[in-house]
Amino acid sequence: MSDPLLILTMKWGTLYSSADVNRLAAQVRRHLDRPHRFICFTDDAAGLEEGVEAMPLPELGLPQGHSDTRWRKLSLFRRDLGGLSGTALFLDLDLVVVDDLVPFFDLPGDFFIIRDDDLFRAKPLRRVNPGRDRFLHSVGNSSVFRYRVGAHAYVLDAYLADPAAATAGYEISQQFQSAQLAKAGHLHYWPKGWCVSFKNDCVPRHLASYLRDPSLPAGAKIVLFAGAPKMEDVFAGRGHKWYRRIGDIGWLRRAWQQP
Repeated sequence: MSDPLLILTMKWGTLYSSADVNRLAAQVRRHLDRPHRFICFTDDAAGLEEGVEAMPLPELGLPQGHSDTRWRKLSLFRRDLGGLSGTALFLDLDLVVVDDLVPFFDLPGDFFIIRDDDLFRAKPLRRVNPGRDRFLHSVGNSSVFRYRVGAHAYVLDAYLADPAAATAGYEISQQFQSAQLAKAGHLHYWPKGWCVSFKNDCVPRHLASYLRDPSLPAGAKIVLFAGAPKMEDVFAGRGHKWYRRIGDIGWLRRAWQQP
């Protein structure tokens, strides 16, 4: 019998709560019909429900003199990640699982991530700098990625070799991470449409949002909240603009909070 699949998430500080972790774990249970472990790396396990395995936040391993932990998620690429092994799917807490997760594990290959540009509308002004445009088009959004634990430790190694240079050369960790994966030939993307943006893919564009409510695109499996409004704003009834009405999101709310 094969080992259980791994679902990983991270929670530290106060931006997200144990309730957010528990909701995500419930979504995974509804949409992953295979033996799996749901693991939350956290600095505070209080309030986590049965079925959520709490593990300490993995050490980033910064060299002496460096204390910037904004790129903490790179610690997932440690060779010794909490004694875990096997295939893992990482999920951020600010997303909603709406359909079957099995295809995320069945897709053949060693590493998959969202292409960040797939979550946004075209940015024609980027073309004034073709090299920069090509790089940004290659960047993976690390909200949802699959990998073999310990198999891509070179990502973390490259960061720890010179953290100051890494943060000076790249705006955010997913840019640095993508550059290292691409250099190793391991950067591959989920099929477009599996992971969708709530604002750009579900909400009708511009004034059409006053005529139609948000809806789930065919084939979508995970809804993300790229840019603004954020997930907490949408579920709190915020995020409306004069040019964009959010409308009825009953289907999304049920997927988010159903036990």
